[in-house]
Amino acid sequence: MRSLRRTFVLAALAAASFTTLPGAVRAETEPLRVATDATFPPMEFVDNGRRTGFDVELVEALAAAMGRKVEWVDIDFKGLIPGLISRRFDMAVSAIYITDERRKVVDFSDPYFAGGLVAMVKAGTPVKAPLDLNGKKVSVQVGTKSVSFVKQAFAQVELIEVEKNQEMFNLVDIGRADALVTGKPAAYQYMRSRPGLQVVEPPLSTEEYGMALRKDEPELTRALNAALARLKADGSYQRIVGKWFPAAR
Repeated sequence: MRSLRRTFVLAALAAASFTTLPGAVRAETEPLRVATDATFPPMEFVDNGRRTGFDVELVEALAAAMGRKVEWVDIDFKGLIPGLISRRFDMAVSAIYITDERRKVVDFSDPYFAGGLVAMVKAGTPVKAPLDLNGKKVSVQVGTKSVSFVKQAFAQVELIEVEKNQEMFNLVDIGRADALVTGKPAAYQYMRSRPGLQVVEPPLSTEEYGMALRKDEPELTRALNAALARLKADGSYQRIVGKWFPAAR
C-alpha cells in the first residue's frame, strides 16, 4: 500500500510539472508589455510616426538581452503607476524618477540615468535664479515629480498643471506662464530644437531615473537589472547614451 501511495504521489508531481512548465516558459518568452508617455524628447517621443528616444532604445536593447520582444503601450504619464499596479502592462519606462513615495507601491530597476529638475523661462525675463520663481505662474505636467517639488520648494508659486509635456513649453512661449519646471534632458533638448527659452541655473534637483515594475514580480526586476549590467559591461549602454546625449560621452 505504501509503495502504491508513493507511486501515485510521484505520478501526480510529474503531471503537475508538465502542466506548469509550459506556462513558466511562456512567461519568460512572451513580449514584455512596456508603457510609456512618448511626449518627452529625447527620452521618448514620436518622430515621423515612429516611437523613439533614449528610453525606447534602451528598453529594446534590454529586452533583446533578455531574449524577449517589446510590446509598447502608450498612456498618459499620470496613468503609468496606476496602470502598472492594475496589471495592464509589465513595466513603466518614461523618464520616471525614483522616489520614496513611488517605492511604496512599485519596485524600481537599478538607476539607469541621472537627471533632475530645472526651470525654464523666456530669454530676457526677470527670472534669473530659482528663488525668482516665487510669485510667478509656473507650468508643470500633471502626475510628475515637478508638481510636488514646486509646491514644497516655492510656496508662493501659482501652479498651472497641464496634461502633456509640450503644453508647458507652449504656455511659456505665448506668455500664459512665466516659467515651467521639467526634467533636465527635455529642457536641453527643447533649447536645441527651438531657441527662445533658457534654463535657469542652478538646477533645482539632481535625481535618478528608474524603470518601474510591480512588487510581485521580483524575478523580472532581477532579470532586468542583470541585463542592464550586461549592457554596461559590453559597452552597449554607453553607445546608446552617446547617441542621445553626445555631451555625456
